[in-house]
Amino acid sequence: MGVAFGLAVLLSLGASCFVSAEVALGRAARTGVAELVGGDRPGARRLGVIAADPARYLNMLLLLRVACEVLAALSLAVGFVDWLGLGWPAITLTAVVMILVSYVLIGVTPRILGRQFPAEVALVSANVIYPVTLVLGPLAQLLVFLGRAFTPRGKGDREGPFATEDELRHLVDLAERGHVIDPEEREMIHSVFRLDDTSVREVMVPHTDIVFLNADASAEDALSLALSSGFSRVPVVGENLDDIIGIVYLKDVVARLRDTWTGDGAGAEAGRTVRDIMREPNYVPDSKPVDELLREMQKQRIHLAVVIDEYGGTAGLVTIEDIVEEIVGEITDEYDDEVPPIEPLGDDRARVTARLPLGELAELFGVEIDAPDVETVGGLLAYTLGRVPVTGSEAEYAGLRLVAEDPSGRRNQTATVLVEKLPAPAESSGRAET
Repeated sequence: MGVAFGLAVLLSLGASCFVSAEVALGRAARTGVAELVGGDRPGARRLGVIAADPARYLNMLLLLRVACEVLAALSLAVGFVDWLGLGWPAITLTAVVMILVSYVLIGVTPRILGRQFPAEVALVSANVIYPVTLVLGPLAQLLVFLGRAFTPRGKGDREGPFATEDELRHLVDLAERGHVIDPEEREMIHSVFRLDDTSVREVMVPHTDIVFLNADASAEDALSLALSSGFSRVPVVGENLDDIIGIVYLKDVVARLRDTWTGDGAGAEAGRTVRDIMREPNYVPDSKPVDELLREMQKQRIHLAVVIDEYGGTAGLVTIEDIVEEIVGEITDEYDDEVPPIEPLGDDRARVTARLPLGELAELFGVEIDAPDVETVGGLLAYTLGRVPVTGSEAEYAGLRLVAEDPSGRRNQTATVLVEKLPAPAESSGRAET
């Protein structure tokens, strides 16, 4: 009986060690691992090998933990049967003790230690898990393969049951709630995850907002348009906007005009229209995922592409800046008009940016705004309407009337909201008008 209880204790301690190692190896940041591997601490070299293929070793840790828990339960059951005899008392005691041990000793304590001391635990664990995986690794891989066979259509995560996108999103949310990362950083990480589900048509500059040049426009016209619009790359059209035949670059225009003005270069006077200095355009379908387009633009070293719809017409333009803005938010450069956060208009009216925090809006008008999960004026308008606001959309909330004004910017999003304090007290719950 004593041997069985002692074996159960040892196996439970082993399971807790494997849980702590699993958490530490999964939690250690790549930069931290790189620093540890670069040193001469014991286990650093093996930790580097594990970091290169973590799923393989995490699979092994999972197998060892489950094996220890099962064997500990069996050993405990044998001890209680020897003490109390075969019957419900022994079975009940075994279940109660193992539930407590599994929750406290295996489920909670080692996870806390793994999170608090990831580097130390990872280095110690590497010296154990590395040789064990060399011996029992094929068995763990076989069990993972069998596990995938029971998933729909026999397919599963080929790296094992770890780190799905939903799990990572949840971890990011937990990190933000625990004040490990800022809300802006959380939104940025979620934006990266959304790239593969975002099509080019969702981030492009629409057809109606394209600034373009006719093919017979002169180089001087191109320079004037570039300076007035702030764009260094402008599409060149033939018969109409559905016939984009090229892209003219500001640096090419300046180089051509320099040769013309100085008289340098052969044929300086020739080729004065943008047709002679434009470059070949790059076309992409509007259904293309944004992450694929970003990789292609990086590989081909292009900054602008013409977006084509399903009928072959021009749907819009997309730039690397549009894609980056999908991750980090609107980018303002020296050519963009800066909109003041608050523009008082008198008579309890003001024009504010859609990104103005609700706290500042409440302070401006002396009202209390209690909207769940809403942080900005634009978000409040969308929340009250129950949809994305368009030009002229109007809603009332907390005694304020909110009106979406003309969209601006590259993405045609509502940039400013006209806010008016209602003369009579209104209900705090929102009411959409249009």
